[in-house]
Amino acid sequence: MDENAIAEIIVDKCFKIHNKIGPGLFESIYEDILFYELMSSSLKCEKQVPIKVEYDGRDFGVGYKADIIVEKSVIVELKSVETIVPVHKKQLLTYLKLTGFKLGLLINFNETLIKNGITRIVNNLWKIKEFSRKGAETQRDNIKLNAFSTDQMDRIK
Repeated sequence: MDENAIAEIIVDKCFKIHNKIGPGLFESIYEDILFYELMSSSLKCEKQVPIKVEYDGRDFGVGYKADIIVEKSVIVELKSVETIVPVHKKQLLTYLKLTGFKLGLLINFNETLIKNGITRIVNNLWKIKEFSRKGAETQRDNIKLNAFSTDQMDRIK
């Protein structure tokens, strides 16, 4: 199963959970329920997975714990906060880079409509956008699909 199919199942489960219990609970409750729902769907899941940080070939220990990793390919980072801020997206992108995974879902259950609380973050998937300017040659700009490059993330304030 590819990352997009897994993400679709995760999003469906988030909608189900949010419709049943709504916003306002602790993040840990949503994590436990989502983990239960995903396991009930026969997906291989792990929660609170310690991820080590390596730099220059050296192991610097555990840098964070992933909320949920699904099928060893999608990281789910859960929040139950008033507002998602840019650092939340930066953190998930860093987690993806450290693990080598391509897709992460940042899910904030503290939204009136859960669709407003779901953000896809992708690692190293680029799309080329073509556009023309009056009489000029076609230009190509690299844009990130649903995510940002490291340089772009540094510019977010």
